[in-house]
This record gives sequence, structure tokens and C-alpha cells, in this order.
Amino acid sequence: MSYRDLRNFTEMMRALGYPRLISMENFRTPNFQLVAEILAWLVNRYDPSADLPTEVDTEQDRVIFIKSIAQFMATKAHVKLNTKKLYMADGHAVKELLKISSLLYTAMTTHQKSGLSEDTSTQKNMELSVKSTDLKACRQLASEITARGAKLHELLGREVELRDLRRTALSQTVDIEELERGIASSISAVKTEIERVQQMLGNLGGDEASLEVKIENKRQELERNQKRLRSLANVRPAYMDEYERVEVDLQKQYSVYVEKHCHLSYLEHQLDLVNEAEHHEHEVCTYLH
Repeated sequence: MSYRDLRNFTEMMRALGYPRLISMENFRTPNFQLVAEILAWLVNRYDPSADLPTEVDTEQDRVIFIKSIAQFMATKAHVKLNTKKLYMADGHAVKELLKISSLLYTAMTTHQKSGLSEDTSTQKNMELSVKSTDLKACRQLASEITARGAKLHELLGREVELRDLRRTALSQTVDIEELERGIASSISAVKTEIERVQQMLGNLGGDEASLEVKIENKRQELERNQKRLRSLANVRPAYMDEYERVEVDLQKQYSVYVEKHCHLSYLEHQLDLVNEAEHHEHEVCTYLH
């Protein structure tokens, strides 16, 4: 990787509107996360409908990701990428990234030279976006520097206390036998804990099997009870015919009872009227005599 390649690459990425600052320090050591992020951004800028894998956590995922990118660029843009250099994710990867970024940058500058007002406004918006992104990145860096400075100040404030503890620890002679006994004791405790956990797992498997047997038994019992309930619902009791006849007769007797009760009430009312008339007549006769 040369300084010129890295400078050209950073300028192109800034012109294309990449939202993150890129410096030479990013590629001094392998940084696959950054390379993968840049590749995904460039491919998405080239074709927003591109369907590429996004997982890069394991070695196999990274290999699949790099191969997919190389195959896509070879098929769509006729750009041949060195997958080995991209996988190294250091300064050697910059030249491969420069192939894609230069392709996009050339297309953008060619389109800008057409003199269309829309392209001019787009370029201005892109520049404003880049400046806004740079401002956000500067603010984020400033806040990180402040936080780390406060943390460093706190740690330096404890240096006096920690210095005495460190000197005391270094001045003590290390008893190898005691250290070995402590390590052996820790190993034994860990093995005991592992055996206990394994025993619990074995018991858990037995309990699970027992619960499955009980659940199956309850399910079979429920099915038997449901079948019995359906059979009982379809069976007509032996006394049902007699019950229906008695119910019909009861309705008739009740109708007769209601009719007789009405007649009796009417007759009692008439009797009360007659008795009242006789009583009144008797009082009149008594008064006349």
C-alpha cells in the first residue's frame, strides 16, 4: 500500500459520500470489519438491489462474503478483485477497494461534467452530507476523548494506593507449592461443580422422560373421558318416557288448578258482597224499629 493510493481512496470515498472517516491508521493492521463495511457500502452504491450476505463473524462467513463480493463485481461491473488481498484486510486491500471506488468516482465525475443543474445540486447535497458527517464524527471523537480522559484521570488518582499494593505484592516471595495447591484445589472445585451440573442434567433428562409419560397418560385418560361423555350424551335414560308423560299430565292438572282457583276467588268475592248487603239491610231494619 502506498500513501498515494490511500490518499486517492480516502478522497474518492469522501466524494462518494461515505459516512465514516478513513485514515492510514485504519489499514496498518488487519481490520476486516472496516473492509467488509466499505465493500458492502460500495456494492450497495453500485446496485442498491444487490443481495449479499451480511454475516462476517466466523471465518467461513468472511470467506463467503468476500467470494460473493468478487463474483458480483466480476459479473455486474467486469471488475476482477483479488479475494486473497481483500481477506487480508490491511494495506493490500486498499488497492482492491480502489478498483471499485475509482469506478464509481469516474461515473460520478463523468455525470457531473454533463453540466446538468440537477447533477450540480446533487453534488452540493453530497458535499453538505459529507461535511455534516465529518462534523458528527468530530463531535463523537471529542466526546470519546473527554470520556477517556476522565477515566484516565480517575485511574491516575488511584495510582498512589495501587503503587503500595503493587510493591507489597512484588516484594512477597511466591511459594510454588502453595500456588500449586491452590491451583489444584481450584481445579478440583471446578471438576466437582462440573460433575454436579452433569448429574443435574442427567436428572433433568429423567424428569423430562417421566413428565412426558405422565402427560401421555393424562392425554389418554382425557380422550377416554371425552369418548365416555359423548356416549352418555347420546344415551336416553330409561325413565325419560315416564318423566315426559308425567310432565304433560302435570301441565294439564296445573291448568285445571288455575281455573278452579279463579272460580273459587270469584265465588268468595260474591259471597263477601252478599254478606255485606245482608249486614247493611239488618242494620237498617234495626234502626227503623
